[in-house]
Amino acid sequence: MRNELWRWQACDLAHAIRTRQISAREAVTSCLERLDQVNPRLNAVVDLLATQALEAAERADRAVAAGEALGPLHGVPVTYKINMDYAGRPTTNGVVAFKDNVAKSDNPAIANWRKAGAIGIGRTNVPPFSSRFFTSNALHGRTLNPWNPRITPGGSTGGGAAAVAAGIGPLAHGSDRAGSIRYPAYVCGILGLRPTIGRIPTFNSIALADPSLTTQITHTQGPLARTVRDLRLGFETMAAGDPRDPWWVPAPSADPSWQRPCRVALWTKNPGVETEPAIVEALRAAARWLEDAGYRVEEAEPPHFEEIARLFFTMVRSEERSTTTSAIDRLGDDQLRKARASTMAYASEFDYDGYIKAFGRRATILREWLLFLERFPLLLMPVSSLRPVPQDYDQEGDAAVARMLTAHHPMLAISMLGLPGLAVPTGQADGIPVGVQLVAARFREDVCLAAAEVIEARSPATTPIDPRD
Repeated sequence: MRNELWRWQACDLAHAIRTRQISAREAVTSCLERLDQVNPRLNAVVDLLATQALEAAERADRAVAAGEALGPLHGVPVTYKINMDYAGRPTTNGVVAFKDNVAKSDNPAIANWRKAGAIGIGRTNVPPFSSRFFTSNALHGRTLNPWNPRITPGGSTGGGAAAVAAGIGPLAHGSDRAGSIRYPAYVCGILGLRPTIGRIPTFNSIALADPSLTTQITHTQGPLARTVRDLRLGFETMAAGDPRDPWWVPAPSADPSWQRPCRVALWTKNPGVETEPAIVEALRAAARWLEDAGYRVEEAEPPHFEEIARLFFTMVRSEERSTTTSAIDRLGDDQLRKARASTMAYASEFDYDGYIKAFGRRATILREWLLFLERFPLLLMPVSSLRPVPQDYDQEGDAAVARMLTAHHPMLAISMLGLPGLAVPTGQADGIPVGVQLVAARFREDVCLAAAEVIEARSPATTPIDPRD
């Protein structure tokens, strides 16, 4: 297996490098060789860091030999999303006009992984402006799903999810505003954690200004991985503080007083779109596995589900008409402009008074959700009510986009509330991944991760995989 280190988990690579069973150079070389093998078919990595990675691996091995203090990710190959700053490389965000926007410093989440010893082997593809659930752009091209090239790899962390699923590094850095970690993880058959707002520090020095308020309270960064133990390691090392993010909260990674198993709310429905049978079965299977482990599962509807989910794009439309939407109209590619127009047609728009009142309404609903999560510390629900949709489904007109976005309400509701959400694979249906979403109260990622371990133990491992035709 030494020549297949790309198959190893991040935890195992880190331990083997620290104990000198393998070298960091061997680990990095193996993942780069896997990248050379599969990336031409997937186009997941669009900014190769091979030379820098091998140099970093040499330094990492010298540090081991010298007996220096080593970080938890020392020598582990990872990928970074190209919409976040990586010093010395352009933060393209999939936009032709941004191809020369070279960052002077690392984004905090990326800096945290590098401080923990991770070695970046490449940067992964996104849709332009990271604003589609499909990863394709005029600058870097299209990313394919390794399970089936005819279905979306998700967006906006589509490149990162495809890379992890295909064995290009055990960990990928991602970001999530409307589901951009959870949806790619779901459709690629891996795990993806959207942490609580404020848990992971974020800042892009390349940006001309800080984002709108809705983005500030919904956007976060997080890890994607093939196993829960790797996801936990990626999450904990990414969460170190950084003074550049005023939203960062020094919350502990776990509550030692929490007693598991706990009470679980199972929610399979979506008022706007019928949840597909394979997803319902995945949810019920996960519920059975949790019950077998002692969890107490009850069917229960979270409060004001549809209202808070629909609020997401209404707030986005109300805020971004003259900023992001205007920039997309000027600098986006044709597919993004069409998708954005259909998305805005789906959304309502507030006047100033309505916009101010909406923040008050969000606080009211969040309070009710937190009370709900006091009774049910874990919520088991879909990632989306639809199976992975075909490539470019958002080019099929307003009705198709409305159906897709309504199906995504389980992600949008969690985003609007700033809560942690974890996409967990449960297996396959008709050869395509299927999975569930776990949700907990603020800063209770540990509740989600503990339940994910139960599900992982009962569902067969399906990644890494070779890209399929």
